[in-house]
Amino acid sequence: MSTKDALTVEDVAALLNVSKSGVYALIKDQRIGFYKVGRKIRFTEAQVRDYMGRSEHKARDPEPAVALDARRRVDLGANRQDSGFVICGQDLILDILSNTLRLHGIAALRAYIGSYDALVSLYHDRVGAATAHLWDAATDDYNLPHVRALLPGIRCTIVNITYRTQGFYVARGNPRGIVAWRDLGRDDIRLINREKGAGSRVLLDENLKLLGLYGSAIPGYDNENQSHLALASAVGRGDADVAVGTEKIARQVDNVDFVPMKRERYDLVVKTEHLERPEVRTLLEILRSEKFRNEFQTIGGYDLSDIGRVMHET
Repeated sequence: MSTKDALTVEDVAALLNVSKSGVYALIKDQRIGFYKVGRKIRFTEAQVRDYMGRSEHKARDPEPAVALDARRRVDLGANRQDSGFVICGQDLILDILSNTLRLHGIAALRAYIGSYDALVSLYHDRVGAATAHLWDAATDDYNLPHVRALLPGIRCTIVNITYRTQGFYVARGNPRGIVAWRDLGRDDIRLINREKGAGSRVLLDENLKLLGLYGSAIPGYDNENQSHLALASAVGRGDADVAVGTEKIARQVDNVDFVPMKRERYDLVVKTEHLERPEVRTLLEILRSEKFRNEFQTIGGYDLSDIGRVMHET
């Protein structure tokens, strides 16, 4: 994280991996401290760290998944009957996508849950679109094997959003010399982990299985958090030696280096029978537009070469 004490709304949105409207909702709900310079809102690093610390503690006993934007909260409990098109996932791209959908008259909602839970929610018709970055070691493929397993008998269309790089968050200079998955089995390594069902957690578990390692034997394996940013920050503070996450977040946190391990494919999944619904049709038109692609040209960590392309039809 930057050490400056004049963080803008844009800075905080990038750090928390949420939309600007999500940051304003946090301010409105008095969940994050801030100050004003004239009419401009600014944040200190301490205020952002305080919010992250409270969120990290709360994540140990999480509430039902909700969007950070207080006006767009989504409870994915059983038998949801709310009107609105729900998009699951935790990437900044999805926040901007949902905001753009609303500008097109679509009542888009957000649910900040991991890939596994997103696909299960799609199976139960609690959401309109799920996103996933779930690696399958047996096929060395992303998402398709998991879509087939978690949505049995359901025809689905898998559309690419972006490619990202997954790897290790390590302390600056990598003092522990962590460069391979087998290093996580060393006695001197402390891990901090994503929650069960997150794509980064599945990537970790699949690689541990290939090595014949049990996660329960790794110190810190059961120390979970639902945010890449919180994981990277814990490593930067020295509370853990390593975590698995995306490269983009590592660039935003002080005292953290990134060891690349896997190029991942991040996809959108919809039920094929819903492709002609206005919400899905508009969503795909936005993804395939040059204007939307240009939104991310100056943001590092994304490869948009296949954005909007159908990768698989089950």
